[in-house]
Amino acid sequence: LISLSIYTHIQTNLPCSQTSHNKFLLILAKIFLKKKMFKFLFLFSILILSSDAAVQDFCVADLKAPESPSGYSCKSVTNVTVDDFVFSGLSTAGNTASIINAAVTPAFAAQFPGVNGLGISAARLDLAAGGVIPFHTHPGASEILLVVQGSITAGFVSSANSVYLKTLKKGDLMVFPQGLLHFQVSDAGYTSVGYVFFSSSNPGLQITDFALFANDLPTKLVGATTFLDEATIKKLKGVLGGTN
Repeated sequence: LISLSIYTHIQTNLPCSQTSHNKFLLILAKIFLKKKMFKFLFLFSILILSSDAAVQDFCVADLKAPESPSGYSCKSVTNVTVDDFVFSGLSTAGNTASIINAAVTPAFAAQFPGVNGLGISAARLDLAAGGVIPFHTHPGASEILLVVQGSITAGFVSSANSVYLKTLKKGDLMVFPQGLLHFQVSDAGYTSVGYVFFSSSNPGLQITDFALFANDLPTKLVGATTFLDEATIKKLKGVLGGTN
C-alpha cells in the first residue's frame, strides 16, 4: 500500500491539464527515486499509458488559438456546446473535378473540434471512375478504410518494401499502418465512396508526388534522388505547380 504521506503528496499535485499532467508524472518519478518503492512503478506505468481523456473529460479545440505539434489548446468549458461534438460534413459528396478525379472531406480537429485530444478522426473519400488518392503517408496515425460504394484498389508498402495490395468491395475494411506509404484507386467503371478513420485527431499528411514536384526543390536534385530525367521532372512540376 502507498503510505499516507505519499498519497497526500499525490492528492495535492493532481493534474488539471495536459501540461500539469506531465509535471505530475515528473513528481511521481522523483518519489520513486526517493522511496525506492517497486509497487509504485506499477501505478506510474498506468499513468504514463493513460490518454488525455483520463486527465479531463474532453479538450474541444480552440480554433482561435494557434495549433501546436501536440494539437490545439482547449476551449474554455463555458464556451463548449453540443455542436462541437457533431460534424455533418461527411454526408455531402466531395467535388471530384480535379487532377486526381477524387476528393477528400476531412473531419479532423480543425473541422471537428470535439475530437481534439481524443486520438480519433475521420474523412470521406469520393473517387470518380479511375480517381486516385496518390501515394501518401500519415506520420501521426494509422488508418482504416471502409468502402461503402463501388470498388477501390488499395495498398501500402512496408518498410521492407513489401507490397500489400487488395481490391475492396462494398463493406470491406483495410488498415494502413502508421507512417507507411499507401494509396487508393477507384477501379474503372466505378464511382466509389469510402470512409477512413484515424488513430489521431490530426493524423498529418504528406503526398509523395507533391513533396517531389509541387515545390521549389531543384530539378537537378530531384533527378539525382529519383533517377528521373530532367524533361519528366519539369513536366511533373508544370502539372503540380512546382518551380526551379
